[in-house]
Amino acid sequence: MLEIKAKLKIARAAYKLEVKGRLRLPFAQRRGGEAQARLESGEEVALKLRRGEVLRGGDLVTASDGRVIEVVAAPEKLLQVTADSLAKLAYHLGSRHVPVEVGKDFLRVPADAGEVLEELGAKASPVEAPFEPEVTEPHDHDDHGHGHDHHHHDHDHHHHK
Repeated sequence: MLEIKAKLKIARAAYKLEVKGRLRLPFAQRRGGEAQARLESGEEVALKLRRGEVLRGGDLVTASDGRVIEVVAAPEKLLQVTADSLAKLAYHLGSRHVPVEVGKDFLRVPADAGEVLEELGAKASPVEAPFEPEVTEPHDHDDHGHGHDHHHHDHDHHHHK
């Protein structure tokens, strides 16, 4: 099976790369780790990305056979939010670990975030669009075991005196 392990860090135009496939994925599958998927041609691929690495629509990846493949952000069911204070709403959504795409005059969140929006008093409309939320990717120099995982369920917080 074809494996995809790396995102190209160069611009396509810089080397006039020939794209030999397209990989259409929802955000959940573009957010690192391992997953099974299919190229638009139907060929099966195994995604084996670095944990936390995010693929964006338009990114290029290399396959185990040397092919360059373009990532396409698949349309997803989302909620589009407009509000008087988008910044305040984005802050509250982020503190609840809801992925948020920030647009010029709107926010987009996964369709299953409706209950959280209701709690925050926000109004939303369903849309279907590629989802490109704001995320923080790990830095290359952070591969020394000091991740930044949030495990709130264990309540093992550090208290300094």
